[in-house]
Amino acid sequence: MRRVLAGVGVMAAALAAVVLAGSGLRTVAAQDAANKPAFYTEKVRPLLVTNCGKCHFDMNHKGGLSLATKATTMKGGRDGVVIVPGDAADSLLVKLIRHEGPANDPMPMPSKAPKMSDEDIATIEQWVKAGAVMPNDPATAP
Repeated sequence: MRRVLAGVGVMAAALAAVVLAGSGLRTVAAQDAANKPAFYTEKVRPLLVTNCGKCHFDMNHKGGLSLATKATTMKGGRDGVVIVPGDAADSLLVKLIRHEGPANDPMPMPSKAPKMSDEDIATIEQWVKAGAVMPNDPATAP
């Protein structure tokens, strides 16, 4: 009888995991990953390179903004800081990719491409809310 009950318990736990995964709910552990440098390297940086790379990586630094390293990203551009670690709502980068930029700078980002998907924007917001943790030189990070 104990084996049957243990088997039922394992099955119930597995079913609950499948239901939660399918519902789009995230576990606490998944959200905590956003405060690790690997989250930036594996999830955020590819989005920035794809959507912002033409203007803010390599030799291009439009508006004085380079997103190539931690130091240059946190420094910001000619208009000042673009990321406020821990505060996505006050981060200019988030406002611009959401197409909710300030009234004095109506150009949404990316400027000459479609708006990023809501899922991609949410990934960047999650990273900023978790402290915008990134390696010092993301290009050489594992």
